[in-house]
Amino acid sequence: MTKLKELFSDTLVYGISSVLARFIGYLLVPLHTGVFSEGEYGIVSLIFAAIALFNVLFTMGMESAYIRYGKDRDQANSIFKTLQLFLVGTSGVFVLLIWMAQPLIAPMIGLETGNSIYWLMLGILFFDTIAVVPFAELRLVRKSISFAAIKTGNVLVNLGLNFYLILGLNYGIEAVFISNFAASILTALATWIITLPMFTGSWNQQLLKRALLFGLPFIPAGFGHVINELLDRFFLKSMDPETVQSLYGAEYTPDDIVGIYSACYKLAVFMLLLVQMFRMAWQPFFMRQSEEKSAPQTFSQTFTLFNFGAAVIFLSVALFAEQIVSIKVPFLDFYLVDEKFWGGLGIVPVLLLAYWFQGWYVNFSAGIFISETTKRLPQITLIGAAITIVANLILIPFFGMMGSAAATLMSYATMALLIYYYSINAFVVPYKLVSAFAVMLLAAGLYYLKPIVIDFGISDLLASFVLLGTGLAFIALITYRTVLKLD
Repeated sequence: MTKLKELFSDTLVYGISSVLARFIGYLLVPLHTGVFSEGEYGIVSLIFAAIALFNVLFTMGMESAYIRYGKDRDQANSIFKTLQLFLVGTSGVFVLLIWMAQPLIAPMIGLETGNSIYWLMLGILFFDTIAVVPFAELRLVRKSISFAAIKTGNVLVNLGLNFYLILGLNYGIEAVFISNFAASILTALATWIITLPMFTGSWNQQLLKRALLFGLPFIPAGFGHVINELLDRFFLKSMDPETVQSLYGAEYTPDDIVGIYSACYKLAVFMLLLVQMFRMAWQPFFMRQSEEKSAPQTFSQTFTLFNFGAAVIFLSVALFAEQIVSIKVPFLDFYLVDEKFWGGLGIVPVLLLAYWFQGWYVNFSAGIFISETTKRLPQITLIGAAITIVANLILIPFFGMMGSAAATLMSYATMALLIYYYSINAFVVPYKLVSAFAVMLLAAGLYYLKPIVIDFGISDLLASFVLLGTGLAFIALITYRTVLKLD
């Protein structure tokens, strides 16, 4: 349990900073949905989707490669310097190539050729990339306070500029990208300054080759992940206008649907937040513990406890989604998500389940990393990407936004089970998968039971509290019994 306390401590520090950063950043949602139209918000979402897609190419898996090989502190300075210089050079080349492809790419993300937002997008990509390895170093040596401070500073700068440019100077959507660009520059500078002593190493061609062999499989894996995560926006944008009208009414366009979907997608951020803050602490932790005899038991207990946390978040957000979006932000007189976007709230529980499976994927990835069988990652994520593409093509014409959400759920569930199979064959861990599924099915069942409870004359809010309390009691009991058996 001492090892789990170490993991919990790191997760808590990363989590507090991530929660604070996400909470502060979430204040942009009422601002953007309150000021921008559904179509404008859709364009913002498409550009950030493009940034996420290109980011996979720019970083080339070097974050994970550094965590893998940087743990050898005798060579850490050399691997750090080598990867940093490599990423600076390759990022410059990629910026040039994407700039040359502007006539092709710009219309796909809702921009005209020559729009300054395109340049800002490239700047964000460059500066975010050169901060990747320094952030990995901070995680590896457990400088979680420095990590948290820089991440939080990034969000504060971004948030402050957004409010100033939009409310103070009446800028349009370009304010979103000016703010992100400025925050990215300052973050890159901060990470470089704090990790400056690491540049005392020397360029090492052999270390670079090892890092590339380990990291390059993360490119197709990363593309697969982004496809699963963000390609649905492009599918929704390409919907037939007649289909949009038949599903949602004559006043809506495909760009409007992208905006509504993206705004409601933000509610799933609570589950994504748990997954991300866990992943930040989990990767360095399982690499440090991989040679311990108790590692399999520790990993299984970690999975069980993660599942409990995911269940709490699912029930809390899914049951109270309408109350959450109707919260008024002080001083702004904006809802947390503007009323014109509430038509997409039905996708929230489906996306929460999808991210829950993503959390399973992160848990099960330990065996792949420890055994260095990362070649499995692109296979798994590309299968997930294929499911996403096919399911979107089939479901969107009939179900619109709900079809996209269902496609995401099917993709992440498949990926989680595939990586489970490969992981336990590479590094045996006694995961309690039956108990985990029982917890997930119980949580989902309680949510979909809500309309039946309301039919008995119980108010929406009271029904939510009753179901939440019932669910937490049963799930806590299942979790306790599972962990007890592992001790």
